[in-house]
Amino acid sequence: MGLRHTFFIGLKLFCMNTTKSGMTEVVPRLADVEVDVQGLVEAHMVALLGVRFLVSEYGTGPVHGGRIDSLGLDENGLPVIVEYKHGVDAGVINQGLFYLAWLMDHRAEFEHRVRDRLGVTAASQVLSSGPRLICIAGDFTRYDVHAVREHRRSIDLVRYRLFGSDLLGLETVASVSGGMQVARRARRQAVAREAAAVQGSSMAELASAVDEALLGLGDGVHRVERKTYRAYQRLRNFACLCPPQRSKLLVYLKVAPRDVDLVAGFTRDVSGLGHHGTGDLEVQLRTLRDVERAQELFRASYAAA
Repeated sequence: MGLRHTFFIGLKLFCMNTTKSGMTEVVPRLADVEVDVQGLVEAHMVALLGVRFLVSEYGTGPVHGGRIDSLGLDENGLPVIVEYKHGVDAGVINQGLFYLAWLMDHRAEFEHRVRDRLGVTAASQVLSSGPRLICIAGDFTRYDVHAVREHRRSIDLVRYRLFGSDLLGLETVASVSGGMQVARRARRQAVAREAAAVQGSSMAELASAVDEALLGLGDGVHRVERKTYRAYQRLRNFACLCPPQRSKLLVYLKVAPRDVDLVAGFTRDVSGLGHHGTGDLEVQLRTLRDVERAQELFRASYAAA
């Protein structure tokens, strides 16, 4: 089917038409079988999850005796395990954690798989220390949500629904960043120290303000450290902050440049241009006032993720 995706948090979906009623409710439904959900997500994994697909039904060997539904690599080089359930299944989280433990013990095997599928460059950028688990199911219990918050792993619980013949809804029910999660004050201090080393107190203050603004957009924001940028992530990246330059900071957002009134010296379309991080809209920040000007763009990118 032609794929579109939508969020359905507490919302009902209606189709506008020209009949007398004027509106027809599109009733949500579950897939007939689990493999239908898996096939749909694997075919569109970048668009739906920001993850590059590696392999399906990956066997973990005779000793471990398991089979991972999907293996992938996210935008920041983090290994990703995706597990699917048709409806509600109390075992999906424990099953995923079982596979995460296997992955931590088989980093070289994973990197070899990345090299074969995506090339040497992608394999060299793998961050094996912080694998992620994404569980996609018809629903989760309150106990599932509590359980993921007790684990020191990066886990996303994602609820799905199908609407009609061409709509897929994904809702993040819970998201925990595990070992990558640090106290916000410590993060801001780290950003400020690095910025100060480059350009003094003005850049330190600016970097701290950007960090606080992005982290403060909502619950479930994770920050992933790379050598050349910091990614701010929900299920997918929504912002990437590059190290301070001499007189400015560059932030890349997942906002379509065509939807923005571009302003010279402030916003720039970088689609098709090479740069660190992800996103087609470059925002140039030189003062705290620029950070205030960028808030609407930050929120739009966060919402899109």
